[in-house]
Amino acid sequence: MADPLITDELFAQLIANGVRSVAGEDIDPPPVVKLFTPDAGATWLLTEADPDDPDRLFGLCDLGLGEPELGYVSLVEISTVRGRLRLPVERDLYFTARRSLSWYARRARQSGRIVTD
Repeated sequence: MADPLITDELFAQLIANGVRSVAGEDIDPPPVVKLFTPDAGATWLLTEADPDDPDRLFGLCDLGLGEPELGYVSLVEISTVRGRLRLPVERDLYFTARRSLSWYARRARQSGRIVTD
């Protein structure tokens, strides 16, 4: 599934993690991609895509309301999100995960927001 937010290479990693998860493997990979709203507080750290429904992604989602949570999200829906200045969601080109998704989730629950630095 080609999308302007996620390169084919990154999407292949998301699908590979999704295949492992669907196969029943207990995985806790580092996030593959970070998406964010440049003019609002929303952030997504995504680890996998459903191989049967590639629009369905799993990761840590923070809509800027102080309650980040793990869950599924639609890439099509993320693509429609706009902030206060109507800017579209962007991919953090410089993001490199240094920890597992569960580590980022614990830190986000403590901070009330996703923290990646």
